[in-house]
Amino acid sequence: MIRSVLALALVLSIAVPAAAEYPDRPVTALVGYPAGGLADLVLRATVEGMKKKFPKGIAVVNRPGAGGSIGASEMSQAKPDGYTFGLTPLSTLVIHPQMYDLPYKTPDDYTPIINVVSYYPLLVVRQDAPWKTAQELIAAAKAAPGKLRVGVPGEGTSSHLNLEELKRVAGVDLTHVPFAGWAESSPALLGGHIEAVVAQPGEAKPQMDAKRMRALGLFQPTRSPFFADVPTWKEAGYDVANGVWFLLMAPKGTPKEAVKFLHDAARAAIEDAPFAAFTRARAIEADPRPGEVLRADLWREFRAHTEILKRLGMLKK
Repeated sequence: MIRSVLALALVLSIAVPAAAEYPDRPVTALVGYPAGGLADLVLRATVEGMKKKFPKGIAVVNRPGAGGSIGASEMSQAKPDGYTFGLTPLSTLVIHPQMYDLPYKTPDDYTPIINVVSYYPLLVVRQDAPWKTAQELIAAAKAAPGKLRVGVPGEGTSSHLNLEELKRVAGVDLTHVPFAGWAESSPALLGGHIEAVVAQPGEAKPQMDAKRMRALGLFQPTRSPFFADVPTWKEAGYDVANGVWFLLMAPKGTPKEAVKFLHDAARAAIEDAPFAAFTRARAIEADPRPGEVLRADLWREFRAHTEILKRLGMLKK
């Protein structure tokens, strides 16, 4: 009898292979912006530090358009097996679902993994632009309503809402021009097709250092140590400050073990020296927050943006 049981156990151990350990195949990391933009660069820097934990590799895939919503929608509808995750800006998750009909509606429709970085955008113009201060730009806008064109990285982004709030608070008519990302808006500004851009600091800084662009105002409550000479819009007389986060997310229902593995790998990457050098060079700050904290933060921002969108008349009917 004992021999029969042992023989059966041996047969079963051969016939039924052990469950594969995660990750046993390549993982896809989605980003809803073009290659070369800050979201793309942040994801690639994070993935570079995570690769040691993923022997089969992580492939970064760009799905640009609709202010990041195309990439976020694809990610939210992917198979929840831990083999697809993505990096998404805060605005794509708490603003867009309140403006458009998307497959994800609230922070409960996906799995937050970890926040990666946080920052506040700036309004930049060409170095040779005639406006030297924020007040001069606002005065020019009041003198010629609708004439000045300002680029933003998509409808309903935090940059777009900062611009709309600035228009409301300052009482000016600026024409907002949506782009898929910095790879489009930067050449448009330098080529004279628009007069200003609400830019992410990591994108604008190299152009500012090269004396090709100049920042007039920072959408931040207090001055940034990375841009000590740039006044906040509040200092200029217009209290507008709306920040941005980039976070990693996975489809709803992704196994907890896979989420923890992704979180731990990303956290180690964020805390590594190469990533710290990356953020310093781009004037942004590492801001790791785990999923359980992040979901509460997302809900707070979701509700706050309901009021902002309602005030601006941008809340979907």
